[in-house]
Amino acid sequence: MIKNTYFDLIDQSYYFPQEGFDLREGYLCFHGISLKYLIEKYGTPFKLLYLPRIGEQIKKARNLFNRAIRKNNYQGKYHYAYCTKCCHFSDVIRTALKEGVHIETSSSFDIDILFNLYQEGILEKSNIIIHNGYKTDDYLAKIIRLNQLGFKNSILVLDSKSEIKRVKAFAQNYQGVLKVGIRMAIDEEPQSSYYTSRLGIRSTELVDFYKEQIEPDPQLSLKMMHFFIDSGIKDTMYYWGEFQKAMKLFVQLKEVCPTIKAINLGGGFPIRNNLGFSYNYESIINDLVSNIKAACLESNVEEPDIFTEFGKYTVGESGAIIFSVLEQKQQNDAEKWYIVDNSLMNTIPDAWSIFEKFILLPINKWENEYAKVNIGGISCDHSDYYNSEDMNQQIVLPVYENEDEEPLYIGFFHTGAYQDSISGYGGIKHCLIPAPKLIIIDRDEKGHFVDRVYRNEQTVEEMLTILGYKTIERLND
Repeated sequence: MIKNTYFDLIDQSYYFPQEGFDLREGYLCFHGISLKYLIEKYGTPFKLLYLPRIGEQIKKARNLFNRAIRKNNYQGKYHYAYCTKCCHFSDVIRTALKEGVHIETSSSFDIDILFNLYQEGILEKSNIIIHNGYKTDDYLAKIIRLNQLGFKNSILVLDSKSEIKRVKAFAQNYQGVLKVGIRMAIDEEPQSSYYTSRLGIRSTELVDFYKEQIEPDPQLSLKMMHFFIDSGIKDTMYYWGEFQKAMKLFVQLKEVCPTIKAINLGGGFPIRNNLGFSYNYESIINDLVSNIKAACLESNVEEPDIFTEFGKYTVGESGAIIFSVLEQKQQNDAEKWYIVDNSLMNTIPDAWSIFEKFILLPINKWENEYAKVNIGGISCDHSDYYNSEDMNQQIVLPVYENEDEEPLYIGFFHTGAYQDSISGYGGIKHCLIPAPKLIIIDRDEKGHFVDRVYRNEQTVEEMLTILGYKTIERLND
């Protein structure tokens, strides 16, 4: 006999429980955290960041790279860098730095964050800092200032040939040698709207650019080649084809530039976006290391240090957003809508901007039967919905009666990267729907969970102030 409860559906489809998710007395737990407890304590909607997951991800990648280095008798070292643009919250960057990571910056204000952490004694001058992105004058001035303060492992990655004139102009204020890198422009995937990435320098021009602009300048020293695939490190013909082009170019650079010591594999690892997710991290990492070694051996050049810049992989799986279903709407014979208590456009903008998928699970009612549903936010926008998972073209959730004492609670999981950066944390939201409260969860020295409110839900006064309105008397006072 086929069982029709939501639990049986998940268990038969994916096996359950699994890493990060299990049930306790009928309620979903996330990494052992009772979501029922958090709902009762804080109400919905709320976002959470589970900080220990960050350290777990860093250790996992670092251990696998070091294992591959030993297995292949690789002569270079591995360095893990965190991309601050994925999530700028201080708790996240502090947690990553505790694991000994290095930092990748993208803009001027990133440098202010680093200087703040340095003044607190959290960031060391020995940390490697990789500066990517377009170099505005303000950005360049702060990079030079870091070098003047003694951050000797600051590496400015050149993104275009035109940057070099401005870099040299700002470098006149620095008495030492400025470490630089060069970013290689890659060919985009076939379905892309353009052929070659706007980022980086064309591979056919890169070696001559080094010879003409960097090699003759005693104040510049080329240390790194940067290779970035936006879709991440995937076991596809496209990725390995671009990777081999990058290795060929690195070897050409190394033959004329003995100071270049590192290759930076920009573009991160994927994270779990469905319960059936499968990715052989160990095999891919071993292939990366072995292929770099083979290319260097073939050309008899020194094996470089390997850098990765993991942003989404670092912080993505630490995040979740919890909602209550406010209302059920049967709009026609085939379409049922669950309306949640915030805007999906505001809270998970990746879902509608780049059609990113997340793990979606109910918190309660796992013993109820299930049905196909669409999820809608409370804004008035047509795009404020979520109706398909990564492995399925539909969503199924428990059904329930409107008269039930307890509403249905649902959660989107592994939302920790980019959502707040894209939607603008603490700013004006679509339809003036306030950003949910943010809960930070960590473990104390004894391993017990510690939860706290990082920031409460936005107030009407905060929004009106941003918009330039005067303080008003509340209508409900």
